[in-house]
Amino acid sequence: MASSLVVPVIDVQNENFKELWPAMVVAIKTASFVALDTELSGLGNRKSLLAESIEDRYKAICHAARSRSILSLGIACYKKLDQKPADSYLVQVYNLTLLCSEEYIIEPQSVHFLVQHGFDFNKQYGHGIPYCKGNNKGGADDRGVHIRALFTELLRARKPLVLHNGLIDMAFLYQSFYAHLPERLATFTADLSEMFPAGIYDTKYVTEFELRLSASYLEYAYKKCKLDNGRSVDSGTNGPHVHIEFCQYAGHMSTYVDYRESPAVASVEEQTDICQRFSAFGWCPNGTKCPLSHDTDRIIFQDEKNKDDKRKKRKRQREKKRSEGEGSSIFDGSPENKIPNMEVDPEDPPGNQQGTVAEMCPDGLPAMDSDGNTPQSEGKSLATDSKGNSVCDENITTASIDDSRNTKNNTNDGKSGEVSGTGAGREKTNDRSAGIETQKKNADAGTHRAGFDAFMTGYIFAYSCTVIRKEEAGEADKEQEEEEQSWLPTCLNKVYLSGKVAPLNVVKSTFSKSSKAHMQKMEMVWGRSFSFSLSLICVISVLAC
Repeated sequence: MASSLVVPVIDVQNENFKELWPAMVVAIKTASFVALDTELSGLGNRKSLLAESIEDRYKAICHAARSRSILSLGIACYKKLDQKPADSYLVQVYNLTLLCSEEYIIEPQSVHFLVQHGFDFNKQYGHGIPYCKGNNKGGADDRGVHIRALFTELLRARKPLVLHNGLIDMAFLYQSFYAHLPERLATFTADLSEMFPAGIYDTKYVTEFELRLSASYLEYAYKKCKLDNGRSVDSGTNGPHVHIEFCQYAGHMSTYVDYRESPAVASVEEQTDICQRFSAFGWCPNGTKCPLSHDTDRIIFQDEKNKDDKRKKRKRQREKKRSEGEGSSIFDGSPENKIPNMEVDPEDPPGNQQGTVAEMCPDGLPAMDSDGNTPQSEGKSLATDSKGNSVCDENITTASIDDSRNTKNNTNDGKSGEVSGTGAGREKTNDRSAGIETQKKNADAGTHRAGFDAFMTGYIFAYSCTVIRKEEAGEADKEQEEEEQSWLPTCLNKVYLSGKVAPLNVVKSTFSKSSKAHMQKMEMVWGRSFSFSLSLICVISVLAC
């Protein structure tokens, strides 16, 4: 079973931003992919964010991004380790507290939720990193030490960007650190496709359409992936597994680290009624006053039990029909290995599949966050929700916290393993310094924070890449598999849209143009190479016509 983790999250404020700048830039530039998450001051009208027309949704998001602000930004840099077992990552997590220098709206329900989950507004107003929104207002975004320059470094790194239900995140990032949002959605997606040429990945889309989990809100998806990864390792199979390592921060650096505890998913024996609304969406209007269980661990095991019960029920139904020689059913002729994954229950009448959700959401519109789901678990709320070991200098040594091995480095006893060169892929665990016990005591068991949410988002992506690649590879040559290194081709530039069966494709169509502000920014970010690339694209387009 997956062991618990204590995730070191570096707390970045205005006072230490300049000091931590070199480490953050190196972490971004040497990462294999970067996961982001935001905490927002509000989202405005929720119904507009779920409008039938995607263009109308975009307009509502633009209004929110222009009138609200980012309170906190989480950055998780995942660097794939070549000299370790396959799918091993060194992860560095940063939580940046921000303060918009312009007037912005903050919604009372956002304040309530954030305070309830430990957000310190005194710290934000006293120590937040200042920034201005929209187009550049004097000064250069490519020089100096400020948040807009850090976003420019992210663009220059050309790394895959990973988000969870990220349309709102991307709009806020664009408006806050890049330029004024364009009026049309097609222009926005055209800009994004050039800003992130390595691709954008949405783990909400991945969990819904590739992993097909019972629920896809952030906490549920993370815990389910972590649990399945641990089971895979415990089973002793030879397939690839996700292994996570963190830097061990010592000396002065340790004062900036906030240790976030991620306990192992534990099976609970006693029966408890589960809140069905929270189970489906990760959110409940009653909050902590709800008499039913909001325990994500219970929900995961209950979902697994229900799935297993349905599988057995379908098997009995098929056997019964075979023995009685009755007529055909929707399962007749279906491949045996596909039938358990078919979502239609043979005993349920057609059209009855959505009854439960309709009962849970009588108004059809649960309160939502920037992930389009659930304030509490998606990491946004109503407030809304790696090469380069040079970062690990004399104050930072690499410490292995293998996500899947519950041996000597189990964080339940406040100890973790230190990497030892004892052969390819092997790790020898020793006790860390005595200070780890103090760190463990100071670890926050609460998981809601932009930095930790970014870590969870990145973990889901890393696990998904491992599992999907394993399923698709089959007997494919391992060399060819490494050569491709295309992460998740079926999910590339596909952003989840709530209530829609098709995602938003982040592409530049032949009928859309990039915004003028974006063109100017790209000249600044990539210089002549960008101009040459655009000219080449134009020539190719003309020739194609």
